[in-house]
Amino acid sequence: MEFFDRFIVPNPSPTIYASMVAIGLTIIAILAGLTYFRKWGYLWQQWLTTVDHKRIGIMYLISALLMLFRGGVDALMMRAQTAIPENTLLNAQEYNEVFTTHGVVMILFMAMAFVMALMNFVVPLQIGARDVAFPRLNALSFWLYFMGAMLFNISFVVGGSPDSGWTSYFPLAGNEFSPSVGTNYYMLAIQIAGLGTLITGINFIVTILKMRAPGMKLMKMPMFTWTALITNVIIVFAFPVLTVALAMGTMDRLFGTNFFTTTNGGMDMLWANFFWVWGHPEVYILILPAFGIYSEIIPTFARRNLYGYKSMVVSIVAISALSFVVWVHHFFTMGQGALVNSIFSITTMAIAIPTGVKIFNWLLTLWKGKIRFTVPMLYSLGFIPIFTIGGVTGVMLGMASADYQYHNTMFLVAHFHLVIIPGVVFAMIAGMTYWWPKIFGFMLNERIGKWSFWFIAISVCLTFFPMFISGLDGQARRMYTYSESTGYGIWNGLSFIGAIGLAIGFALIVYNIYYSTRYAPRNIGSDPWDARSLEWATHSPVPEYNFAIVPHVNSSEAFWDAKKNGHDLFPGEYKKIHMPNNSGLPFVLSAFFFVFGFAMVFSMWTLAILSVLGIFGCMLYRSFEKDHGHYISVKEIKETEKKLGGI
Repeated sequence: MEFFDRFIVPNPSPTIYASMVAIGLTIIAILAGLTYFRKWGYLWQQWLTTVDHKRIGIMYLISALLMLFRGGVDALMMRAQTAIPENTLLNAQEYNEVFTTHGVVMILFMAMAFVMALMNFVVPLQIGARDVAFPRLNALSFWLYFMGAMLFNISFVVGGSPDSGWTSYFPLAGNEFSPSVGTNYYMLAIQIAGLGTLITGINFIVTILKMRAPGMKLMKMPMFTWTALITNVIIVFAFPVLTVALAMGTMDRLFGTNFFTTTNGGMDMLWANFFWVWGHPEVYILILPAFGIYSEIIPTFARRNLYGYKSMVVSIVAISALSFVVWVHHFFTMGQGALVNSIFSITTMAIAIPTGVKIFNWLLTLWKGKIRFTVPMLYSLGFIPIFTIGGVTGVMLGMASADYQYHNTMFLVAHFHLVIIPGVVFAMIAGMTYWWPKIFGFMLNERIGKWSFWFIAISVCLTFFPMFISGLDGQARRMYTYSESTGYGIWNGLSFIGAIGLAIGFALIVYNIYYSTRYAPRNIGSDPWDARSLEWATHSPVPEYNFAIVPHVNSSEAFWDAKKNGHDLFPGEYKKIHMPNNSGLPFVLSAFFFVFGFAMVFSMWTLAILSVLGIFGCMLYRSFEKDHGHYISVKEIKETEKKLGGI
């Protein structure tokens, strides 16, 4: 029993044991259901081995929703713990683990998965491509992300979660102050998932640059595709920095090197610099696709073309460049001096300018528009004022001298969440709702969707506005308790009520998916939202091959102009279509990465070596594999087109 408590559950508590039971029962139920309904073959053939960008996008979407639930439970526990002074719901160690996993899960495994989900599904359709440039690499990207997420999440019940914050600063993350294996999970799980993200970045840059439909110049691309392109450029430049930092941190913990130690020639601030050289561009990796989504939704439901297309593109490029020169504003108080602080304070304020350009472009798109208040439009409109408040408080934090007052207080927590929630979560929900008919062939219920929006929008304000007050009054973040004399209780109580409202709003989204899956009418047609992007010139849902005939593009609003001016988007005749075969290799290869990560966490060197041999074995097999894909005949295409009812 002592071994069980130290190795499997190092911090035993009723919460941990209840979670273990719940997870175990869920796994048993899933396995029993797959066996009873004889779905193992279907699962393997259609999903686990798929290389179809649309199915991969759906798997990213499901993963993102699961991680949203996982991170949301952490958030509720934190808000419940701080709702009243001197609460004993969680002890200090449990609270440290909860806020650490909440940050990692929400940023790296929820928000990133949501971005990748919509990027995977929509971008090839918007540019008129039948898939991404490298379908098998795309599948490998997903499975590496998924295995990294699963490796990180099992730390909750096997070995202990990381407890040194989502930034995992050294020396706190070193063996001296974090002796458990939790930080090992952090280093290795993010490394595996980050490798998948880096592969995705390369894949989509090639896809967008080399696979656009005939006639689609760069300045004719839809805005979401533009933001996807710039996002993936940032990924390719930023993620190698994180990869190197994680590798160095892993070596410090497992092999006794001294990259980030405070002795023997190490430099703990080197980690902070590496982390934020990646970490601040990471914010824009999340935000820019969200801007692209809003730039698709707002023109659609304002019945107007996007105002200032060229200025939007220029501002995206400017943001991507500036995102790499602001990282020091995350540690103004750590002693780098007035000159350095001043330089990064100026660049921080400068990045607000291209962001402000976008806000005005959206407002001018709405000006004199015939606005329809659909669910995606409500999230887009709600985003503007809440995000603006978050952004303005970010400029306040960007003033180096003032940051000495704000730093490491709840004011910072409020700022960050009022940027990320409307800037990313609102956009992902809006994009999911907006493109849901294209993905699944039916619409989500509008009434339930509007209820969930109002719960979420109001609750976001109720949760985080009080933190501005308590933060300015001196409440430090990451503190698991406080005394009644501080006066923070009322503000934290309001935040807890807001967190409950957020939970209700997200639960309504889940219920909406269930309700609409059962009761929504199918065969809604190809244009349920009267949208104008090229992807709406395909069936709902989209068949395996995307486009029976490759489209030809004449403008940035190809579908709209084709309908208006009588252009033929699809000149030519049906021809047989070549598609890649499914492959189980990405799943198997990523499974070896999972085993490698788990073995390294616990220093199981024999198992680690065997898993490395498995990884190289898969790569060797792939180098000699002969797979020429398969063809869809003209007869099959015509039958599918007839069944789907045309475009």
